[in-house]
Amino acid sequence: MSLLSLPSLSGAASPRSPASGNASSGIKLPTGDVRDFDFLVGTWSIVNRRLKKRWVGSNDWDVFPSTAHCRSHMGGIVNIDEAVFPTKGWSGMTLRTFSVEKRQWSLYWINSRIGELLPPVVGGFTGDRGEFYGDDTDEGRPIKAVFQWTRLGPDAARWQQAFSLDGKTWETNWIMEHTRVKG
Repeated sequence: MSLLSLPSLSGAASPRSPASGNASSGIKLPTGDVRDFDFLVGTWSIVNRRLKKRWVGSNDWDVFPSTAHCRSHMGGIVNIDEAVFPTKGWSGMTLRTFSVEKRQWSLYWINSRIGELLPPVVGGFTGDRGEFYGDDTDEGRPIKAVFQWTRLGPDAARWQQAFSLDGKTWETNWIMEHTRVKG
């Protein structure tokens, strides 16, 4: 089963560097640094694991490939990646912007299936681990969302996403294992 309880998706305490609260969820949002996503610049080969059915306690995962290319802009304040999911027939893009004043990142997702910029998740990194929280909807119902990034050295990273209906019990529903493409 992929249901997890806060404070963490991976078992470690979270979040660790609170700067401001998220009034709608009561979660303290971590802060970060403008260079947090520098590790992601380049080209990546990705193995995706996405739950086939959410909210039912399933452990049945769809496994599929993707590739992504990430660039940094405006001195690191903007970070953009574009991912192609060849077996799914769609692509997606993440736009990351860093608020110098709040010292927090806002991460926005858009995909070629719907063409709409989704609400952001907000947060930052402590060491090699970043957490980003936000409000969203899933199949028409309001949810809490968390993205978690883990830097695994210079050539590997993991991203995972979890949703919650109550802000207490979280279901991880998508995991991406990144391997840097050399050359």
